[in-house]
Amino acid sequence: MAEDKLCLPLSSIDERIETVSDLADEQADEFKLKKVGIIMNGVTGRMGTNQHLIRSIMAIIAQGGVKIGEQETIMPVPVLVGRNKDKLEKLAAQIGVKHWTTNLDEALMDAGNIIYFDSQLTKLRVPAVKKAIAAGKHVYCEKPVAETVEDAYELYKLAQEAGVKHGVVQDKLWLPGLQKLKLLKDNNFFGRILSVRGEFGYWVFTGEDETVPQRPSWNYRKEDGGGIILDMLCHWRYVLDKLFGEVKAVSCLGATHVKQRWDESGKPYTCTADDSAYASFELADGIIAHFNSSWCVRVRRDDLLTLWVDGTHGSAVAGLRSCYIQPCGVTPRPVWNPDINSPLDFREGWTLVPDNQVYDNAFKIQWELFLRHVVKDEPFPWDLRAGAKGVQLAQKGLESWQKRCWVDIQDLPV
Repeated sequence: MAEDKLCLPLSSIDERIETVSDLADEQADEFKLKKVGIIMNGVTGRMGTNQHLIRSIMAIIAQGGVKIGEQETIMPVPVLVGRNKDKLEKLAAQIGVKHWTTNLDEALMDAGNIIYFDSQLTKLRVPAVKKAIAAGKHVYCEKPVAETVEDAYELYKLAQEAGVKHGVVQDKLWLPGLQKLKLLKDNNFFGRILSVRGEFGYWVFTGEDETVPQRPSWNYRKEDGGGIILDMLCHWRYVLDKLFGEVKAVSCLGATHVKQRWDESGKPYTCTADDSAYASFELADGIIAHFNSSWCVRVRRDDLLTLWVDGTHGSAVAGLRSCYIQPCGVTPRPVWNPDINSPLDFREGWTLVPDNQVYDNAFKIQWELFLRHVVKDEPFPWDLRAGAKGVQLAQKGLESWQKRCWVDIQDLPV
């Protein structure tokens, strides 16, 4: 009977919550339901709506919550917050969320809302997160957590002093392709890792020919917190730190290749932020990494993100979901001769790493871990300090570009 109730196909989030609540009431002595109110600020944007609201929180509710024991479940209860009343009302109606408001202070005053999530424009994040910390809310937010490392680190210190739990979205760690790279590394497939190469990006339409751009216009305006260095070097920091080795130094060259784009209303504007970044990183243990990141490239590779890892015992090439390996024993022995077509097919000798598990949405996985962290005090290392380290690398990358030199990365205090 309990299983049937948890699996009912309901159209409304509130119906789902009420169904699980009814089940808890019926089995009060055996079943404990922990409702967790989550203020979701800024989820009317593309990423907030799709990845955080629909594919994470709604998906968790649809599955009956996060089960943390045989008779205990965490049930998120979202409260949508934003600046645009019409957008909020429309989104809430479409998704089936009952609670929404344009008044952040009102949402923060509700004792039932114990988590504050921020997916706003980067420039709006710091004051809102400070408010949430002052209100005693646990904080989870998108990256970059701030535009400067000073502001980002201040948020970490404030959260620590307030005794609230805190986390930053570091979704790429749970992508199937990167999970497979981690498995290979943990099993010493690579031997000693020598280098890591990353290619990320795709062609973002300018809007000039009425083709709708895939990214919002603020991404290309520095004054609005835009720029691919601030955006993507935050990602590369946690990917490199967690999978390969701590970043010790950076050399970065940025560029604004496309000088003019068209905004959401079809009006042209001047691009003031970098749309491409060419960065090299020195990691611990002598590993060298290089990442090209661009919104001005057309893709002829396996995926929008490709990571190539070379080691003394073998190499691997991973995309978002797939991963191919070539161990030393099947590595070909090419001879340079540009006067003939190569007798070797360099795509042969690579083996696809099989899926050894079912991979859930990366954002949802981290949301579930954060909910467990808040309710059960389970470990969660992806905190505001980790977020500040991402901003630090982006800021040092911008400094490197300005000075046209290598810049060392100092460790942030705990």
